[in-house]
Amino acid sequence: MIDEQELLYTMALTMALRGHSRSQRVLLDTLGSATAVFENRSETSKVFENVSSRATELLAAMPSFMRACEEELAYARAHNIKVLAIQDEEHYPVRLRTCDDAPLILYYLGNADLNAKHIVSVVGTRRCSERGRDFCKNIGRQIAERDSEALIVSGLAYGIDIAAHRAALDNGLPTVAVLAHGLDEIYPSVHRQTAIQMLERGGLLTEFTCRTPIDRLNFLQRNRIVAGMSDATVVVESPAKGGSLNTARLAADYHREVFAVPGRPSDLNSEGCNTLIKLNAATLMTSASEMMDELGWEGETRNEPQQALLFPEMSAEEQSVVAALQASDNDLTLAELSHRTAIPTFKLMPLMVALEMKDLVKAMAGQRFHLRK
Repeated sequence: MIDEQELLYTMALTMALRGHSRSQRVLLDTLGSATAVFENRSETSKVFENVSSRATELLAAMPSFMRACEEELAYARAHNIKVLAIQDEEHYPVRLRTCDDAPLILYYLGNADLNAKHIVSVVGTRRCSERGRDFCKNIGRQIAERDSEALIVSGLAYGIDIAAHRAALDNGLPTVAVLAHGLDEIYPSVHRQTAIQMLERGGLLTEFTCRTPIDRLNFLQRNRIVAGMSDATVVVESPAKGGSLNTARLAADYHREVFAVPGRPSDLNSEGCNTLIKLNAATLMTSASEMMDELGWEGETRNEPQQALLFPEMSAEEQSVVAALQASDNDLTLAELSHRTAIPTFKLMPLMVALEMKDLVKAMAGQRFHLRK
């Protein structure tokens, strides 16, 4: 814990050098405290070589931000928001602190442990498929079986982000959303109810002050927090370009593990994931259990066949169909299922109807079948 004056000066430093996280960190580390930065703000050229005149001007303006800092701190305290400074070795996310561009100040509303033993970020496209949502459900369930205190981090956005948060909540896992705006609002607003549920077991985290406008660049900036505060980043679905690939690159730069869920070559939603795997920029992942084994998580795993545990009422042929869908990571045609199970197609059709009635399988276009998880 740091004293209030040091906290306010740290907040002022972030406001004066907004968007220059590395410079903020260099100043803080070199001079030893935000108080020293404030007191020597006009003398930085004597401490640092090649300091630009613009940087000197920005630092000289630190006093003008003090009123805003005091108001922000008062708002935070009135709304139970924790203001975490990077100098706070007890509460600031320790993994994030190792990143040279980590924000000096974080605003946190919630009760999850930001220094939990295991932290995983789950990211992906906003326009995810049902397969992507199902995979998020699978991640939540399997992680909860191994470590019920593991923290799931994402960004509260549409698609994979919100699916990851909801999967964590459904399985009793703490989950934290890293926001690209202040804690005085929720964006997108349709996710407000989920955000409220997260406050009961999880939280909302941001580096942005209240009344920060919604801006595309802020979403890219917050990705470094998503990547830096976690042990690993999992990309579930991503097109060829997107914010989740930016998060994966940042995670690799921070020497974190990166995992990607593969898809068919024709899947536009998986093009980014397939490229990460192809370039050895991510480890191929088909289940959360694989990821946890790769990361060396302790805990018991279930060795029984999964389908027998979950669906004991299935016939042997039905279990064979489910196993084939699981082994292929879903979405097989009737002909492909027949080839993999050695069950003639005329026998498969009534089996598929029965599995649909049990809400285990969903029929898709083109006589493809999707396993519900």
